[in-house]
Amino acid sequence: HVQLVESGGGSVQAGGSLRLSCAASGYTYSRKCMGWFRQAPGKEREGVARISDSGGTSYADSVKGRFTISRDNAKNTVYLQMNTLKPEDTAMYYCAAYSGSNGYCVSQPGAYNGWGQGTQVTVS
Repeated sequence: HVQLVESGGGSVQAGGSLRLSCAASGYTYSRKCMGWFRQAPGKEREGVARISDSGGTSYADSVKGRFTISRDNAKNTVYLQMNTLKPEDTAMYYCAAYSGSNGYCVSQPGAYNGWGQGTQVTVS
């Protein structure tokens, strides 16, 4: 069982930056793959970025070049640096984890079995 706690959300003007953090605890094997997802009102939850325990990353096309996911395994923390924010980035952002398969992490939210409570990001 893994516990995840997000922080760092807030309100920012378009073009600004925020850094989200996700503190993880619990069974290490269950959080080899870490991902950030977001959900805007009336929309489905979508993958933003994911990172494997070896540091391999993948991003949604909509955030490539603007967002950077990273992890500090010593601190059991995953980060999402968000730059050049746009109003369409407004959403609740969630951190999630799962064990992965052979070092590969998928983008589908249904594969992730550990979720944080979310942190709101509002861009105006």
